Amino acid sequence: MSTPISTPLRRIRVAGAAAALLMLSACEHANIFEPSGDVAQRQAHLVLLSTGLMLLIIVPVMLLTAFFAWHFRAGNRDASYDPEFHHSTKVELVVWSAPLAIIIALGSVTWVYTHLLDPFRPLDRLAEGQPVTAADKPLEVEVVALDWKWLFIYPEQKVASVNELALPTGRPVHFRLTSATVMNSFFVPAIAGQIYAMPGMASQLNAVVNKPGTFRGFSANYSGAGFSQMHFNTLGLEPAAFDKWVADTKAAGGNLDAATYLKLAEPTIAEPVHHFGAVSADLFDKVVNLCVEPGKMCVNQMAMLDARGGTGKAGLFNLAQLTYDKDGRPNLTPLTAARQAQLDQRLNKAFVAALCATGPAPLAAKAPKLTLSQPAPSPLS
Repeated sequence: MSTPISTPLRRIRVAGAAAALLMLSACEHANIFEPSGDVAQRQAHLVLLSTGLMLLIIVPVMLLTAFFAWHFRAGNRDASYDPEFHHSTKVELVVWSAPLAIIIALGSVTWVYTHLLDPFRPLDRLAEGQPVTAADKPLEVEVVALDWKWLFIYPEQKVASVNELALPTGRPVHFRLTSATVMNSFFVPAIAGQIYAMPGMASQLNAVVNKPGTFRGFSANYSGAGFSQMHFNTLGLEPAAFDKWVADTKAAGGNLDAATYLKLAEPTIAEPVHHFGAVSADLFDKVVNLCVEPGKMCVNQMAMLDARGGTGKAGLFNLAQLTYDKDGRPNLTPLTAARQAQLDQRLNKAFVAALCATGPAPLAAKAPKLTLSQPAPSPLS
């Protein structure tokens, strides 16, 4: 018969196995220090440099702590004992000057890299010794964080994909990011640092892929039940291979319009990769302005109206269009074509009447015709 394993030994084995699994799980994210993009490469340099500067203090302190504990042990009769010691200028100089120098160096390096690697700042180089030129036109990619999946829109190519990001190597990439629901975080460690995607606003990220390959991307901010499976593959493709990916996506068909987007935006977990061969040109802007649903006023429309002094009594009519939650009134009442025309007519009459009654004559004369199906012009235009 085999000897039963004691409870303490069993606990030790379980703890060891758990520790081994934790160490193995870190291997999946090893590309943080094996980057395939210049931005990620410089971020890795910053992490290593900062760690090295900190270790200049940490390592000597740990070694001296062990040395003092051993040297001044009770059994060492050769160690000097001075209970009246209270001050040493030399010790104070070492204790304060060395950490101060490290803090100054660490702060300087961090300040420089913080501005150099600002996500909003366009790239100044594609790789070391390879500056960005006027011929290096950035690829525009619009990113929408959904529950619980990622939508990538290519406005120039007029295609889109779900849970698959394809990027050409050696070309700058400019991301615009937003979220359809809660705050999320876009992170592809191999090419750039993480950047938050928040509803009602568009963030930016500039990056470049220098090596072909498949890299893991995921959400780095908890966002609910499907968070753990909110990941995607980033394909680093040679320019010719990227063009083929775009052509294949177009050939696959499918149109990502407002109705399709609203269906896609419904919460799902482990959404499979799929593509759209056509995309509505203004879809991303409508997502940012919270007005993809028919009948809702866009945030930029509301801002334009506020900038022009508001609409007076007409604003009471606009309240129904400003309900942005998922269960808002526009979703409860189907919007037919006849109802759309009726609402457009009432809105324009109320808007013009309010401006004529409360605003100056030149402002009323310039009042644009507003419809619920088209966004208003920007107040800055």
